[in-house]
Amino acid sequence: MDILEKIITDKKRELQLKKTVIPLMQLENSYLFQRKPLSLSKRLRNSESGIIAEHKRRSPSKSVINQNSSVQDIAIGYMNAGACGMSVLTDAKYFGGSLDDLLLARAAVDFPLLRKEFIVDEYQVIEARAYGADTILLIGAILTRKQIKLLSELAKSLGMDVLLEVHNEEELVNSLMPSLDMLGVNNRNLKTFEVSLETSVSLSQHIPQEFVKVSESGISSVSAIKMLRELGYQGFLVGENFMKTENPGESAREFINQMAR
Repeated sequence: MDILEKIITDKKRELQLKKTVIPLMQLENSYLFQRKPLSLSKRLRNSESGIIAEHKRRSPSKSVINQNSSVQDIAIGYMNAGACGMSVLTDAKYFGGSLDDLLLARAAVDFPLLRKEFIVDEYQVIEARAYGADTILLIGAILTRKQIKLLSELAKSLGMDVLLEVHNEEELVNSLMPSLDMLGVNNRNLKTFEVSLETSVSLSQHIPQEFVKVSESGISSVSAIKMLRELGYQGFLVGENFMKTENPGESAREFINQMAR
């Protein structure tokens, strides 16, 4: 069993417990469930930076990245730096995140928030909406086409954007459908955790123009973004490059300022 299979097995167990404690009706009656979501895809189409800045405390591949900074401070720093939106890891066991991180970020800022999670069930889509997310992430490697359709259409019915993440051409071809807004290419292999920007390069020509192209992981330089832009990418998810510093918000500001030069 590889790391991705372990994560999904644990996630399904976690969901079984959650459903017994917090029913769907409670989520749907929450205050944030009534707010109008902000569109991350529209922001990316009209942005000069295209940066989606991530909040991530740790990962299976890098262990601890940043356990000290507060999610509110980071969210405000990212927004003030000019990022288009913020990705918030909500997986606890492997990434040290939580839904409380999403809730606190939502309370602190008024720009698009992406719930980055291993979503395998409709419950998690409702949960994302109830905790203030504007966009959900779906991972092609762990979902069938039928599941992607079900989950993405549910998200769209709730006014949310959908970012579908793929790692190879097979996942991409299997996943294309009208209920997606953004196609994300993860440069990190979720089974081996090896990173290569060549993944974004090779898949760029296969992504139809109607979707916003997003490159994820392993982006640490302005030159990499300039190269990816030439291939049609409009969104760039950057996490560890900011989070490994003492002040992620300031690091994001410096990076975005460099892009403008």
